[in-house]
Amino acid sequence: MPTTPAEVWFPVLVQAVLAMVIAAALVTLSFAIGRRVKNKVKDMPYECGIAPTGDARQRFSVKFYLVAMLFILFDIEAIFLYPWAVVYKQLKMFGFLEMLTFVVLILAGFFFIWKKGVLDWAHIEDAAPARSMTARLDLTPVESTRAELVRK
Repeated sequence: MPTTPAEVWFPVLVQAVLAMVIAAALVTLSFAIGRRVKNKVKDMPYECGIAPTGDARQRFSVKFYLVAMLFILFDIEAIFLYPWAVVYKQLKMFGFLEMLTFVVLILAGFFFIWKKGVLDWAHIEDAAPARSMTARLDLTPVESTRAELVRK
């Protein structure tokens, strides 16, 4: 068993130094050995195999940020389950009831955001009722029928 702080922290120091050496070696080797091919295709941005369209500075929906924050929140809350599982036998029924309360509160929050529509990406913001072609174009029924025949 290590007794001094130097003996305790020596393995950590060795691991940190080894990680830095390996990272530096990999970067140096890729720079020294790798080919440097410049062409139009390699300089294009890559978006999942799809040619990029639009402006890169477009605005994102607020729902994107809400879902990201909720993911982090639920991820952090899930981390609390691990220490509880480790000491579950020692806590007995008290630990079970506390975790049951915790999970019920998390599920209540989840159902609340679900009902609010935060997770509904397919929801159309402008839910205006669809009007018929006649009402949209202010045509009489005969004229709208004629317009439909012309389109066909």
